[in-house]
Amino acid sequence: MNRMTVSRPLRCLAMACAAAAFLLTACTPSQSSSAGQAPVAQTTPTEVVAAPVVNGKPMAYALFAGGCFWCIEADFEKLAGVVAVESGYTAGQTPQPTYEQVSAGHTGHTEAVRVLYDPSQVGYAQLVDYFWRHIDPTVKDQQFCDVGPQYRSGIYWQNEAERAIAEASRDDLIRSGRFSIIHTELAPSSVFYLAEEYHQDYYKKNELRYSYYRLSCGRDARVKKLWG
Repeated sequence: MNRMTVSRPLRCLAMACAAAAFLLTACTPSQSSSAGQAPVAQTTPTEVVAAPVVNGKPMAYALFAGGCFWCIEADFEKLAGVVAVESGYTAGQTPQPTYEQVSAGHTGHTEAVRVLYDPSQVGYAQLVDYFWRHIDPTVKDQQFCDVGPQYRSGIYWQNEAERAIAEASRDDLIRSGRFSIIHTELAPSSVFYLAEEYHQDYYKKNELRYSYYRLSCGRDARVKKLWG
């Protein structure tokens, strides 16, 4: 076997490994999970934004965090009654955070989505139930291969009705015996900052990279194991 036939496969393998490493870290800076429970929620919302009227019909917003926002955005956009989903950052302290700041884990924000939906087609309780079934609520400061407080899961209620629905849904899951503990943060809504434009609909703009990332992260496999 000559040198050319050996070096070419090795070079291709090295390139494939480098590409895989880049893809796996695209939404996943390395962070270690911290111990302890989620912060105690405030008793009243700090930020409520009115949703727009679409085609003469009043819409509503719902705020969720489920790890990498590319994935949870893609999940929610498949649900009937959802008009649009925006990726962004919420539940933090730094004003106008950038992706680099949030992904470093120092701003207190979590990657989140703002779901614009038609209440005449889908209710908030349905959104909450759908959300649970697309995340792993059993882990703290982590979702799938994404580790760190910036990837914690959360439901951010905007009024007492939403709070009651979210808390009842969580309590029902505990009583069902499916999970012994749920680490998903339930807290009042706070300022939601839109992520940079290249993050919006990332799964559509970068289909191959997104698909490889999602598969490599083990998101769908873990969801199937948890929820069937």
